[in-house]
Amino acid sequence: MSLTRTLRQGLWQNIVSARKNVGDRNLTRMISSSASTKEAQKAEEKKQPESSATDLMPAPALNRARFVYPEFLPDPKMEWRNLIREKLERSDMMKRRRNIDIPEFYVGSVLAVTSSHVHAQRKVSRFVGICIQRQGCGLRSRFVLRNIIDNLGCEIEYYMYDPTIQKIDVLKLEKRPDRELLYLRDALPEYSTFPLDMEPIPLPEGSPVPVNDIKVKMKGRPWTQKWEKKGLLGVEKLEISQKNLIRMARAAKPWEKHDLMLEYRKTIPEEEQKEIFSEVYSELHQLELTRRKMKRKRMFVKPVKSA
Repeated sequence: MSLTRTLRQGLWQNIVSARKNVGDRNLTRMISSSASTKEAQKAEEKKQPESSATDLMPAPALNRARFVYPEFLPDPKMEWRNLIREKLERSDMMKRRRNIDIPEFYVGSVLAVTSSHVHAQRKVSRFVGICIQRQGCGLRSRFVLRNIIDNLGCEIEYYMYDPTIQKIDVLKLEKRPDRELLYLRDALPEYSTFPLDMEPIPLPEGSPVPVNDIKVKMKGRPWTQKWEKKGLLGVEKLEISQKNLIRMARAAKPWEKHDLMLEYRKTIPEEEQKEIFSEVYSELHQLELTRRKMKRKRMFVKPVKSA
């Protein structure tokens, strides 16, 4: 019995010592592996450049790109997002911009769009009008032009990256204080009338885009919408009855201006905007420089020797 106990105790001591040795080895391996991973991380940090691709885009360029190229930003609703589709769309948009000059314009600018039309004379139509709406993102971005022709209000909606569009000319570059100018449908026709042969009004290079703070005079009721509830800045003061004032006070939501999550859901985060525009910034900047160079060539008139 004593021999059996001695053998068991010896066997147990061997097992304990073996486990202890294995544990020490594993601990040594873990320490060495953690040290090696730290060294590898330090080596990778040394290899990586100090500034990433998103940091190469200057802040003024990002702020300008938000307004000049809003169609490159995706829809803020997460249920409509698809990162692969958005990346492919940006690639197609850049290919389209290499073939056609899409200039800078805003809601309130006067444009002339030349597009191919099967039933038009010479298969080409040209429409001049003021941009009253600009919406959509990606390849679905579109804008609406309005003009009064023969005392009749005409509006045409164009998809910005439609292959049938041959040329987009900015005849008058300016902004309006309102996001949309749909109220021009109920305004006097003089605010939406532009000659079809309107000559472009040049804007000095480098000067800021002017903001037209004109106050539009509306026609009499009925209107297509209840514009008095919109808080429009470009419309003359509208007369509101006491009954409508009570209704507006009941339907008002003053707390929404303090809702940060509401603003977050309606916009794209700045980090994501920077990542998106850094992807296409260099090529967009190069296309803009080329467009300015061609514009200077067209404006330059070669002098002729006099006899």
